[in-house]
Amino acid sequence: MPIMSSSIADRAGDSNRDFLRSHPWLAFALDLRAADRRFWQMIGEARSKCRHLMFTPLKPLVSRDLEMLYLAKGMQATTAIEGNTLTIEQVQGAIEGTLQVPPSQRYLKQEVDNVLDACREVEETVDAEDGFKVTPAVLKDLNARVLRDLRHEDHVEPGAYRTVSVVVGSYRAAPPGDVEFLTELLCEWLNDGFETSDHSDAFPMAFAKAVAAHVYIAWIHPFGDGNGRTARLVELGILTAAGIPRVAAHLLSNHYNLTRTVYYRQLEHASRSGGDLCPFLAYAAEGFVDLLQEELNRVHEEVLQIAWENYVHEVFRDRPGNAAKRQRDLVIALGRHGRPVARDQIPTLTPALALAYASKQAKTVTRDVNAIVQTGLVVRTPHGLRARQDIMLGFMPRVGGETRKNVLTDFSTPEARLATLYEVP
Repeated sequence: MPIMSSSIADRAGDSNRDFLRSHPWLAFALDLRAADRRFWQMIGEARSKCRHLMFTPLKPLVSRDLEMLYLAKGMQATTAIEGNTLTIEQVQGAIEGTLQVPPSQRYLKQEVDNVLDACREVEETVDAEDGFKVTPAVLKDLNARVLRDLRHEDHVEPGAYRTVSVVVGSYRAAPPGDVEFLTELLCEWLNDGFETSDHSDAFPMAFAKAVAAHVYIAWIHPFGDGNGRTARLVELGILTAAGIPRVAAHLLSNHYNLTRTVYYRQLEHASRSGGDLCPFLAYAAEGFVDLLQEELNRVHEEVLQIAWENYVHEVFRDRPGNAAKRQRDLVIALGRHGRPVARDQIPTLTPALALAYASKQAKTVTRDVNAIVQTGLVVRTPHGLRARQDIMLGFMPRVGGETRKNVLTDFSTPEARLATLYEVP
């Protein structure tokens, strides 16, 4: 599956420009036939996980909260790579308009506000145009937005091509005299070189296009500053336009930030290898899948909790009286807690339970515990009482009363908190 344009290759090759000698890897070509099995495995898994996210029903408020959380993570990541030190909680405050910082840190907030503004512009463009076309004007606008009201070196003009040679780390960017030409070639390649009539190729092509755009902007370095943020915003636009859920479209920025050393090493390897993007694509796809799984863990927890609460209400439906209501609320609270709860912590597990038990004696708690254990909804463990939400996981393979590990369940990853639910007593 070669992705290239003969006209672009001809124009670049016949141009006799300096970049042909200094940056020969800027060939505007990508051959996915060279991608290894791991990449295609990750791409297939990523497509499947994105579809799961799209069609998983959640309460609107929960969906909104998750979107806000992952937007904040994306904003924090894309600025942290550039040295911004604001935390995710502070970035959430910036998104909500409640963040207050001392004068010495106002530039940090400004950086986040700028990326947030640019991100919203990208999403509005995708909604209005039902797509995201990468043009020099779009790149200039995004760069102007991310650099707005920030201090920068004298040679930097927000939204304007750079006119001086720059070195980023050990990497020397493309010659300034070729920047405009290279940026025009890049936009033409992205808009025309990744089209496919085969629906089954649409997802990998969109992913490859987004990552290729990111890498080439980093290589060309069209602007005096803000190139990384501009590249990640373009990546976001391409992924969002391809139909990837917005809650997932920010994940690549998170991955690059979490694996920053590997990220720079992969960029360097791609240029030193003559422009082979396949290893970088594999690196990006693997991180994308890992973070998609973390998102799905969160979503599955929410879905499980909703199903659990509905089931608990069903069990207690025909049990009248204050005692039954208190026991029902206790079972639901144990499910929300997610971990075993010691007997002496039960009366204060939630404000509602604290109020319900305020006028009761200790033996009332004992009776309630015995009652909910008898329902089979709760089990005693050495660490306390645990809600048996595992009974909702009806298709989890079990052998001899215990969950069987298999190729579909990875118990080695600490972030998979749901795995604790599969331990049947």
